[in-house]
Amino acid sequence: MAMEPMIGLEVHVQLDTDSKIAEPNSNVCPTCLGLPGSLPVPNRKAVEYVILTGAALGCSVAERCRFARKNYFYPDLPKNFQISQYDEPLTFGGYIDLIVDGEPVRIRVRRAHLEEDTGKNIHLASGSTLVEYNRGGTPLMEVVTEPDFTTAEQCREYLTQLRLILRGIGVSTANMDEGAMRAEPTVNLNDRQTGEATPTVEIKNLNSIRSVYEAVKYEIARQRKAVKEGREGELFQQTRRWDENNGVTALMRRKETSDDYMYFPEPDLVPLEPDPDWVREIVGSCPELPAARCERFCAEYELPEYDAGVLTETRELADYFEDACKAFGGAAKTVSNWVMGDLTSLLNEANIGIADSTVSCEKLAELLRLIDDNVISGKIAKDVLATMFETGKLAAEIVADEGLEQISDTGALESVIDEVIAENPGPVQDVRDGKGKAIGFLVGQVMKKTQGQANPGMVNEMLRARVESEG
Repeated sequence: MAMEPMIGLEVHVQLDTDSKIAEPNSNVCPTCLGLPGSLPVPNRKAVEYVILTGAALGCSVAERCRFARKNYFYPDLPKNFQISQYDEPLTFGGYIDLIVDGEPVRIRVRRAHLEEDTGKNIHLASGSTLVEYNRGGTPLMEVVTEPDFTTAEQCREYLTQLRLILRGIGVSTANMDEGAMRAEPTVNLNDRQTGEATPTVEIKNLNSIRSVYEAVKYEIARQRKAVKEGREGELFQQTRRWDENNGVTALMRRKETSDDYMYFPEPDLVPLEPDPDWVREIVGSCPELPAARCERFCAEYELPEYDAGVLTETRELADYFEDACKAFGGAAKTVSNWVMGDLTSLLNEANIGIADSTVSCEKLAELLRLIDDNVISGKIAKDVLATMFETGKLAAEIVADEGLEQISDTGALESVIDEVIAENPGPVQDVRDGKGKAIGFLVGQVMKKTQGQANPGMVNEMLRARVESEG
């Protein structure tokens, strides 16, 4: 029996609407606690974000959709049902195109729909369970694919691209480590010719792309081994969890079918019929998607694919880069190097994003122009950038206050060069013998004596001329 994996993904996304972030159970309401008589209300911004996501994924937007009650009984769902969408979703029929191992793969998106989030169970080592209800009732988007994946690598790439899209269109941070995006793969083996298949296994609440990759890979191997050893009877439809410490999936419970959830129309919410003009406005506002922007950065700014990929990881970073390029007017690769290198390092140390940087794109451009104009060296510029980041001051102001202008006066440099030549006869002879690296050492000594303020290009030329003339 030639069986290959057949994998689908459900991804839950916390939308960037006003949320109830607070101490556990300190910000709850009658609706999220399921108190009798409490009534739900759709969140307009959440509906807009789902339509925008659908547009980014090539989905159609329903002229009419409705909510359903999904009935199940967990401690984190006090009213014992979840308001979701089932057979009439808000958006449907999209796709994401991937390149995996050099091969194109199209993953069909069945739907992107709106539902409410549940509370959160916190299982303690003692065996007790705490329940946190703050996030109950807040808007949640679910993006469901068709079972088009055949490898863990494809799942990993899909989640990477979906995260980029969600960040790029500004609907979610999609930070999996913060719970803003959670993935639940369904895995089974299928003989596409005969239709014979192993029962479907769902792996719950994975909070990192790496966990999805490892869990899917393990589950494929587990099912393959059972089939190979003739133990198909041990396979049954079930829900499993990923045991990160032991690198295995473990049984949680037998998996329910859609019939078990007893879906029926939500009586407290009228069907949604989005106004066509409003939908066109939302779809028309969809920004350039990360994949297209990455491709454009390579072509328009002549950046390496790696640089373009890093710079388009978030819309804020990509916007910053483009604005800095316009303000600088010089080589885009120079801007890319500084944004990806020194500036990103400072942001990471401060644990903030580019939007909160004290160094605006205009301020960075001014710093780069000082380097281009030979006012300061690249080495000095690194220190200036750090001061700019700490104080918010302009580069020119820092350079003037601290006397950091680059030394380009030949008379001032000659005396330092004379000292370096006199102190380093060995490297001087190496230069005369044609050993290229030796000149770099001598230039470094001059830079050291001038505290990095000497013009390195001039130093290099003057050293070569002096050494060769005296040789």
